[in-house]
Amino acid sequence: MDKILEAVVMSSYPNNVKQGLVRRVIEAAKQPMDSEQCWSMLELSTKLYLTGDTKYKREIGKEVLEVYGHYHPEEFEEFFNVRFLLSLLQEGYGPLGKRSHYVLDYIQLGLQFVLESPSANSIFSLLRIEVLRKVCERPSPKQCAKISKLLTQHPQCVPTGKHQVLFCQQLIRCIGQFQCVSEGEEDIMEFLEQVNKVSGLLQRIWRAQTSAILPSLKELFTIISSTEEQEVPSNALASVVQFVPLELMDGVIRNLTNDDSITDVQMMTAIGRMIDWVSWPLGKNIDKWIIALLKGLAAVKKFSILIEVTLSKIEKVFSKLLYPIVREGALSVLQYMLLSFQHSHEAFHLLLPHIPRLVASLKKEDSNSATSSLEQLAELIHCMFFRFSGFPDLYEPVLEAVKALPIPNEDRIKHLLGQNAWTSQKNELACFYPRLASKSETGKIGLINLGNTCYMNSIIQSLFMASDFRHSVLNLTEGNSQPLMTKLQWLFAFLEHSQRPAISPESFLSASWPPWFTPGAQQDCSEYLKYLLDRLHEEEKTGKRIYQKLKESSLMSQAVEHHYLNKTLIEKMFGGKMMTKIRCLKCLNVSSREEAFTDLSLAFPPPDTHTRGSTSVLPVEEIGPQFIEPPENPSQLTGSPWIQRKAPMAGDPAVPPMPVETLGFQEPGEAADPLSGNAVGVDAAKDPLSAFGEEACAPKDSRSVPDLINYFLSPERLTAENKYHCEKCASLQDAEKVAELTEGPHYLILTLLRFSFNPRTMKRKKILDNVSIPVVLKLPVLVAPEKTEEVCRHGKDRAAPGSGFMSVVYDLCSVVVHSGISSESGHYYCYSRECTDTIPHGQPQDGAPKPASDKQLDFEIQWYLFNDTRVSFSSFESVSNVTSFFPKDTAYVLFYRQRPGRQSCPLHEALAEAGRLHGEPSLHKDLMEAISKDNILYLQEQEKEARNRAAYISALPKSPLWWRDFDRDKDDDSSSGGCSPAAGGGGSGSFHGLVF
Repeated sequence: MDKILEAVVMSSYPNNVKQGLVRRVIEAAKQPMDSEQCWSMLELSTKLYLTGDTKYKREIGKEVLEVYGHYHPEEFEEFFNVRFLLSLLQEGYGPLGKRSHYVLDYIQLGLQFVLESPSANSIFSLLRIEVLRKVCERPSPKQCAKISKLLTQHPQCVPTGKHQVLFCQQLIRCIGQFQCVSEGEEDIMEFLEQVNKVSGLLQRIWRAQTSAILPSLKELFTIISSTEEQEVPSNALASVVQFVPLELMDGVIRNLTNDDSITDVQMMTAIGRMIDWVSWPLGKNIDKWIIALLKGLAAVKKFSILIEVTLSKIEKVFSKLLYPIVREGALSVLQYMLLSFQHSHEAFHLLLPHIPRLVASLKKEDSNSATSSLEQLAELIHCMFFRFSGFPDLYEPVLEAVKALPIPNEDRIKHLLGQNAWTSQKNELACFYPRLASKSETGKIGLINLGNTCYMNSIIQSLFMASDFRHSVLNLTEGNSQPLMTKLQWLFAFLEHSQRPAISPESFLSASWPPWFTPGAQQDCSEYLKYLLDRLHEEEKTGKRIYQKLKESSLMSQAVEHHYLNKTLIEKMFGGKMMTKIRCLKCLNVSSREEAFTDLSLAFPPPDTHTRGSTSVLPVEEIGPQFIEPPENPSQLTGSPWIQRKAPMAGDPAVPPMPVETLGFQEPGEAADPLSGNAVGVDAAKDPLSAFGEEACAPKDSRSVPDLINYFLSPERLTAENKYHCEKCASLQDAEKVAELTEGPHYLILTLLRFSFNPRTMKRKKILDNVSIPVVLKLPVLVAPEKTEEVCRHGKDRAAPGSGFMSVVYDLCSVVVHSGISSESGHYYCYSRECTDTIPHGQPQDGAPKPASDKQLDFEIQWYLFNDTRVSFSSFESVSNVTSFFPKDTAYVLFYRQRPGRQSCPLHEALAEAGRLHGEPSLHKDLMEAISKDNILYLQEQEKEARNRAAYISALPKSPLWWRDFDRDKDDDSSSGGCSPAAGGGGSGSFHGLVF
């Protein structure tokens, strides 16, 4: 019969004819027959099943085997013996080099017919040993799946005792070497199914024998933490972790993180590879294990590991949000990584270029998963905006991308940040603040935040960028007996000449610290600035004079020389004067008092107070307050900066427009309507400074800096309980008080009084009104009658005939921004540029610097953004729009520099002459040596850190293709080049790219 069956199978008959003949042979096999005939048929069917070159032949072999197993059990048991099985497993079946791949399938098929036979236990014992040997040989995923299928169907064959633990460990080693060699979706799905069968077997063993779990996990950790492996362990290992009971998690993580035998490099390698598991599409609880290990490392203060792993892996995790199948787990890991990385903006900033594209992709997907992820992502982004404010230029595209998504309230943000922080002790992370490999591309140097010291950093950078003040400080001679000024000189010198990307202002902080400030708490930068300038002024004033090599030019009269040389440096640079006048409205007697100031504190007018818009540009002749005698026509009186002013009372005469101007570009082709707010007079049009239109255009209802100055200079009525005691009348009388600027400072500092105290809540609140900032500001300054002719004779300043006022032009050079809603919290950063008297871009060919002409546009001068350690290029557009994009980021302190040729021309000329004679300030020997030593030390530190980081980073699993997830998401895929690793690959839906 075996010959007949073989002849039929090997014949060339059609399959349907063969099937009929085979059916007859199988029916005949159900009848009793002798043992020899059974053996012949079993040998033939075994041959067909194991070596058949077609599926049809293997199916016939299977059918015959099943018939003989059912109808001839004794013969089958005798044939299917231990020796035969051992031979199959160890030597294989078939000709050498073409061994059958179906041995395990064959054994599984035959086992069902010998389960009750006396030889069953011997077969099981054999298989327990042989499957262990097989997995130690690292079979392919397909063969491993067959072993798993065999052992799942016949658990009696699973190794027992110590062999069982070893089997689990070796099976995990096999999974660690699984690789899918094909990119076809069907092949990938088959691979995933094979992996699931193998990990499913582990789950069954662990359920039956829980003592095997921990040794298995130990082996798993050994694999993923190994730094010696040539091949990176397969992400298929993720399938193992999903079956570990979650109740074991705390103990496992605690043991791992407290095991002193595990080196930092091994731990970093392991957690890096675990994070790669977010790519595994069928895993459950993988994100929980990753987050638990990250939290465990934070608990034992392994911050260096967390930082390195986060910075190297966060972009890859973020890229997986493109794929719905792994999105939920990837988002969980991303949320923890970002919310816990609170000591530095580095991790969040790595994602900024990718966020808009991902948001667009999720919106396009339009699924429940995408919608939910978008909302969670937006919440996460706003948490990062809150934690790391001060980067408006970087954040604008991201804010634009998420503007339509819900914004979490501040309590929610604080809750998320509070519950995910690595540690509540900020000083534990002090040595891990942003590491910058090199200086900013701007060439400028940042300042390290020493714990809520951004208020000081912003002020120091603003003072440093005030180039005239900086040069004067750097020119100080050694041994000037001014300890605080000397520390500022050293700080400025390091900011000028250090090779470090950022330096620590610790020494200057301790010397300039106001005694009432609380260490570690956020402070008011304006309060610090006032205290600092006052300290520096008093230090010099009390006899420790600065010897400056600013010899007066020949144009300086002796009187002028005496006037300037008797001033302290702070007075020369920031000092102005103001005349406060009070006029009795009964006898019209005027009393006056002149006071010095270093900054003007500008209050916000009440909402119902009318102030003239900042868009009008008046002819110079019309600039300047008119002090008119008749009481029925009130004069342009201005108020004191130190006395709280009241809103105009009902019935008071309307406040006439004030003459503070802003300058900018006028829209081309726009007619100058003399009645409109944009009127430009004939004389003004001739003056290039007056012919500019408005640069910082404010919304109709918003405030501008000129509005606040106009309010500051507007008259205040002293009446009712606030009546003035007139010496001439010898009684309390109604009066008007006004302040007039009598001397404009070289650097004008304006503080916008945004913080007000609410007596009802006993808290300070912040005024978040947007205030437009002009890049050029004209300020009315009262000129003494004897100086008016001299001013007119110079021809550069225009004074209204007979008015006694002239217009002093100021250029914006720094803006300190406060981000937050309270003076006791938030963050400070600043925009700055260097305003000088020379053309900013290049020198003339003859080498002599030319004075900047009035036609030289200030907009050409480069703006910088200083945010603690980070310095970047910026623009006036960013300065103007920051509050529009970020409502809590508002201008707080402004620095303006007076243009040359105005009221303080002797000082300007002295400064310009010093610049021509000396160029860059030359530092004294001790300071130069200190900077040189520190630069050498920094280079040594860089070399050491580079070696250490190389050792750390080389241990991290490489994931060079993470960006492909974003590249594939582009609408235009036609640009993929042949050299790219993705060339010829799938589009955004490529499953292989996701998993592998």
